[in-house]
Amino acid sequence: MATIALEPGYWGNLGHGVGAIAAYAAVGLVLMLVGFAALDITTPGLLRKLVGSGRPNANIIAAAGLLATAIIVVFAIYSSGGHLSEGLISAAIFGLVGIAAQVISARVMERLIGINIGDLLHATVFVTESLVVAAAHLGIALVIGVAIV
Repeated sequence: MATIALEPGYWGNLGHGVGAIAAYAAVGLVLMLVGFAALDITTPGLLRKLVGSGRPNANIIAAAGLLATAIIVVFAIYSSGGHLSEGLISAAIFGLVGIAAQVISARVMERLIGINIGDLLHATVFVTESLVVAAAHLGIALVIGVAIV
């Protein structure tokens, strides 16, 4: 019969890791909900209703916004260096800053390039400009993420 020898403190470390995952997941979920709400509030029409009704461009842009928020949270967690309380605070603050930057970049993109976000979101067929808006969300998230690290 084989005996498994575990390092002293193994179960405590495992419990701490599971708790950290749960805490970061909660912060990430809250930030993603806040990010979606910010996009919903600042876009013409109710984004959640447009997503729910299957508007392809609304879904692309909403998905990019959620992914962008997740990218920012991941970089914030990575930069915390394993310090849970600092990582949670960093993730929350950087996530909120990232959400604001995403909303502002979408409005700037709309003005500078001449993309009418309202028309784009309400379109019942795929419009290629939705990819430009999605790329803007992901691009700004990567810039913010690298700035965090």
